[in-house]
Amino acid sequence: MEKKKTSLFDLFVTFAKIGGLTFGGGVAMLPMLQREVVENRHWATEEEMMDYYAIGQCTPGIIMVNTATFIGFKERGVIGGIAATLGVVFPSVVIITILAGLIQNFADLPVVKSAFAGIRVCVCVLVINAVVKLAKKSLIDIPTTVIAVAVMAGSYFIDISPVWFIMISAAAGILIQTAKAKGGAQK
Repeated sequence: MEKKKTSLFDLFVTFAKIGGLTFGGGVAMLPMLQREVVENRHWATEEEMMDYYAIGQCTPGIIMVNTATFIGFKERGVIGGIAATLGVVFPSVVIITILAGLIQNFADLPVVKSAFAGIRVCVCVLVINAVVKLAKKSLIDIPTTVIAVAVMAGSYFIDISPVWFIMISAAAGILIQTAKAKGGAQK
């Protein structure tokens, strides 16, 4: 049975919802993205989602925009990529345009400062939840756990672009799988 073609409107609205209801940037959008794209719409598997997100992180531009573009492209080609991209940025453009005129007048109010403090805490929790969910699917054996610990330590102590960590991790994954394949062939 052939999968029903996703409408451009559905791509736009879904990504507009994600873009309009999440705060804190690409990482904070991950839980909603995962729920909408993987669980509700079945536009991608969890593995594909992690791949899109990783590629989106090491390509120029905003992570969430890149990820939306990949998913839209997968569903409907170039026009789908454009619809998903426009959807995810549309709420931000509208909100930023409105806030730009207002923020200078209200930024120093204690209630506004307190609200932003609460939002930052919430975003941290949402990011931790997304990391835990992704870790359950990604840390599947000792080599993947070693790569994760090495990247975590490296990113804490070494100030380099995340792209380098992704490329080194990809190379490590290839080397480990090659070694496993050779080890399995020799038995």
